[in-house]
Amino acid sequence: MFESRTISISINRNWKEVYEAIWRPEDFQKWASGLSKSSLTRDGDAWKAAGPEGEIRILFTEHNAYGVMDHYVDVGNGKSIYVPLRIIRNGDGAEVLLTLYRQPDMSDEKFDEDAEWVKRDLLALRALVMP
Repeated sequence: MFESRTISISINRNWKEVYEAIWRPEDFQKWASGLSKSSLTRDGDAWKAAGPEGEIRILFTEHNAYGVMDHYVDVGNGKSIYVPLRIIRNGDGAEVLLTLYRQPDMSDEKFDEDAEWVKRDLLALRALVMP
């Protein structure tokens, strides 16, 4: 088992509208800073992109009625990192939750940095979808 942190933000917009605005793999580049300077290209059922530390391959969850946007990221070492991402109802609005798993041999400092990076990306997502 991995240590984990779930990072969330509230958005004052209907959860289904938020999901529909950002579920496509191409939309991740608009708010996920690790992909913002690259273009995603299809690679079979997955997508390729330039990540912060080299080429990555991402397998995204298909469009669904539940707000699930989980994805698997292969950073080139043959192991995929599972990234659970959900858009859920929060009253009349939405809650966006991303669970970050601490990877083997990751320092406390790096885990904290990654959590801050996720928070910045979720804030960018909120700015993108706010009317």
